[in-house]
Amino acid sequence: MLWIAIRMLTGDAQKFYGLLFGIGFSTLLITQQMTIFVNLVERGASGVYNAPEAEVWVMDPVSRTTDVSYAMPGTALDRVRSVEGVEWAVPHLRAVANVRTADGDLEGVAVIGVDDSTLIGLPERMAKGDKSVMFAPDSVVIDDTGTTRFFPPEQDPIGERLELNDQRAVIRGIADSIPSFTSTVVLYTRYSNALKFVPGTRNRLSFVLVGVSEGQTPQEVAARIEAETGLKAQTRDEFSQAGVNFIIENTGIPTNFGITVFLGFVVGVAIVGLTFSLFLRDNIKQFGALKAIGVTNSKIVQMVAAQAGMVGIIGYALGVVGTVAFIKGFSANPFFKGFYIPWQIPLISLAAVVVILAITGLIAIRSVLNTEPASVFR
Repeated sequence: MLWIAIRMLTGDAQKFYGLLFGIGFSTLLITQQMTIFVNLVERGASGVYNAPEAEVWVMDPVSRTTDVSYAMPGTALDRVRSVEGVEWAVPHLRAVANVRTADGDLEGVAVIGVDDSTLIGLPERMAKGDKSVMFAPDSVVIDDTGTTRFFPPEQDPIGERLELNDQRAVIRGIADSIPSFTSTVVLYTRYSNALKFVPGTRNRLSFVLVGVSEGQTPQEVAARIEAETGLKAQTRDEFSQAGVNFIIENTGIPTNFGITVFLGFVVGVAIVGLTFSLFLRDNIKQFGALKAIGVTNSKIVQMVAAQAGMVGIIGYALGVVGTVAFIKGFSANPFFKGFYIPWQIPLISLAAVVVILAITGLIAIRSVLNTEPASVFR
């Protein structure tokens, strides 16, 4: 009987492809939009991800994220170093500045000052050059996304000079980093250079990056730092989640993407429901004939479920493959750099497809179940 159901479904090519399009389009829209949403909000934690050595971040109590912080006095570094369980602690400066390029253009950049000796705070990988170039005079390393904002593709940024706070800065390397939420150009330099490149204020220290001694946990050390210094201390995971939460709470991104995902679900219900209802209505005589020869309603339900299942599996696969192709096709675009599909999203899309098919199937099958076997002979 299931074979007959499949033959009935594929025999009407127009409606069969219409059902596949409805499920495939809904899956593509839901999966793609949720993927972009997740990756976009995770950009709020890019500053934490780009400093992988730090197990604990120490900051002023009013600081919230790497981009929303309040500077501390330099003495905070020594106070943190004196806490038991701290293996090492280094300064970290994050500030916004205006840079003048060789062409005279003025651009806003984020200047990040990393530890002078260990270079902790610099991204783990370099796209071009070596980390040792940071020790050259007036040296800065630009993030790979920023090069596309400052320079045309045919121009090599290595050796280019910039002007920061009336100081000369020379680009000597390109960092392979995760772009920030705002895609701001990022310049990495040593902490001592950053103090010159950024206009001065009384307090300059943005964060203290901490490594934990062996036998200690980041949670224990963070709690001890807060108790002994009065500063806020968060583990790497806690601080990265704070950056994600800040984007969710202070922007309209969740609402906008939520509306798009909901519309994808509604479109799927509308297209699949209408097409499936037309398909069953056009085949009402065939179902009536089956009931006339003794096929029970439970068998009819199994046949319709098999038809819906086949459409769902193929349409869902097409939607997920389309999302993967979309992400890979735009991977060269700086905006989509590092985008990936979390494993939970295809499962959510699968659940949405099941719900769409369940709703549309229940609505469409009522006419079949109410069909009298004698109607086929009229």
